[in-house]
Amino acid sequence: MDLALQEARLALETGDVPIGAIVVGPEGEVLGTGRNRREADQDPTAHAEVLALRAAAGALGRWRLDDCTLIVTLEPCAMCAGATVLARIPRLVLGAWDSKAGAAGSVFEVLREPRLNHWVEVHGGVRQDACAELLRQFFARQR
Repeated sequence: MDLALQEARLALETGDVPIGAIVVGPEGEVLGTGRNRREADQDPTAHAEVLALRAAAGALGRWRLDDCTLIVTLEPCAMCAGATVLARIPRLVLGAWDSKAGAAGSVFEVLREPRLNHWVEVHGGVRQDACAELLRQFFARQR
């Protein structure tokens, strides 16, 4: 989670919401990193999770990330949760829960939707205070 928080802090440099993500392989090696870049890239899909998944798939040369773990500072939205399912990620570790748009159980339950062909094990609340505080400070400055 420390690496994901580092990525989140880098998002501040471009005025993006500070969310960071990493994908680690079965031996704990970092395969991909990502931070929100919607503002930087003017791309609505440039979420931390999507960028980390793309980087990991590129590093491995395959789209199935079925032996990897996604670690992210904020509970994924519906788009990112869907991408996690489609990448066949077996485990998600998240920091802060998102009571407004979370799709790992807070608002929606995409990752464990019984009608889908893949489910994701969710471990939430890891370094929750640090992850939430970074977001609180960012939005306080925006107001």
